[in-house]
Amino acid sequence: MTTSADSRAPTSSTSSPASQSSKSTKGPKSTLPADKVFSIQIGRELFQVSGASIVSDSPSYFSQFFEEQLRTAHGSNLRTLYIDRDPVTFQEIVRHLQGYYIKPKNNEQFVRLFADAQFYSLPRLMAQLFESEIYMQIGDRDFSIPRDLFSNLGDSPNFFSLGFAICWSNPKDVFPGLDRNSLLRPPPINPPAVPNRSGEIFADIIRLLNGYPLHIRNEEHRTSLLRDCRYYHLRGLEQKVIPHEISENPLRGRSEIIIRLEDVRQSGVQFSSDTPVSSPLSDPGLTGGWVVYARPFVDDKSHDLIIEIGGDSATLDLTSMRADFHGLAKARVSSLFQVVANKMNLPTKAPLGLMMMSGGASAQPASPAHSALGEDRVAIRIGRDTDLVVDGEEYVFPSSDDDSNPAFSPQPRPMKRRRIDMEQMGSDMLSPFDPSSTNAYTYTSPHAHTETSRLNGLMTRDWVVRTGQWRLRVQRNESANRFELVFIAVKLDVYTTERRRNKARQFLSGR
Repeated sequence: MTTSADSRAPTSSTSSPASQSSKSTKGPKSTLPADKVFSIQIGRELFQVSGASIVSDSPSYFSQFFEEQLRTAHGSNLRTLYIDRDPVTFQEIVRHLQGYYIKPKNNEQFVRLFADAQFYSLPRLMAQLFESEIYMQIGDRDFSIPRDLFSNLGDSPNFFSLGFAICWSNPKDVFPGLDRNSLLRPPPINPPAVPNRSGEIFADIIRLLNGYPLHIRNEEHRTSLLRDCRYYHLRGLEQKVIPHEISENPLRGRSEIIIRLEDVRQSGVQFSSDTPVSSPLSDPGLTGGWVVYARPFVDDKSHDLIIEIGGDSATLDLTSMRADFHGLAKARVSSLFQVVANKMNLPTKAPLGLMMMSGGASAQPASPAHSALGEDRVAIRIGRDTDLVVDGEEYVFPSSDDDSNPAFSPQPRPMKRRRIDMEQMGSDMLSPFDPSSTNAYTYTSPHAHTETSRLNGLMTRDWVVRTGQWRLRVQRNESANRFELVFIAVKLDVYTTERRRNKARQFLSGR
């Protein structure tokens, strides 16, 4: 005899496997005889399952069904249980009942096992699936992701813990919004997938999360990695992927980090004062300090911050030594000014009442002048240490000690010098230079004055910064009786004419 799952019980009660799950998981262990064989037909395929296998994961729908059969059959033949489900999936469940460890091959097989484990009320298999890897299809590739892979600082909560893990981590609420007692079979479950992301990029992310080094092929590859790190909310990994350079500067005796302006995060910015922390900011002896930075979730200590700003987003006025930033760069610079001011506990510059009348701070145009550390145009400093390229030519910027106004020095110092010993001028070989020799003199390159004059001519124009690296220093502005954040040029590539900008263009057909 065969009992259909549509009749759903060997007795007068009509309860489906799903409706019995909450009861069966709380009941006592099954008492089925281990050596007896029971017949279960799933779809068109008949399975012979021993009592020992059924008892191995009980109480379940199978154990309750056949226990009831044994009580009512009184030694006669037991009926075959028929259930209209997938026999291929049930074959894996039988292996589980036989004691084998089963592991889904992909996300589709996972949801089928998950749904049928719930339907048949198999507590041990349900617990195994709830604790298993995260099965997800990214793009056109299948992944099994260990749940502890996101244990690094900053990588959790993320896309997976807020999505997959919540839906598949609570056995008491597997089908939210549905009455389990009235379910004839589980609702269809769509396999978890992210079709709009790249499987290849996610494979690289998995490799990075596992601690392996990854060769970033080009900037396009890095951009794709960063975009997907942000999509999956892997903030710690993102900080490792962003372009940066950390090094020790032996000449300054300090460590430095170079990072792009758009990659700076508020939580990593700090202010390192030149004076002890106990000194108040209003102390006249306070000379200022440096802006330092530590990548959130990654760096253990802070480094002197050097920000890189590109995109032709800054114009330098060398007469006033001020920089005017444009567009999104100006908004980011303004935000950075405010962050540094907050780290120094400086008050907001604009009166609160005026801000409220004009629609609040968000309605104001972005400007460093809104902070207590600057004006609308940012103070800059360029010196001899700056690696300077103007219109494709390298120059040494005159030091501020050359004249009160370095841009218009009437007698500029020579830019290229070398020392030669007078006594050796006639010989073929030059001996090492002795600085104590009275015959030593300074020889000026014949091109030095020409180069200096050319630079002074260029300095009368506005400089557009193609790419620049700036060290940030907070110093006291005595004339304004306040602190000011100064951008100190480390490396600049600038142009002064439209022709130079056009020269850097490329034809679209050549890209």
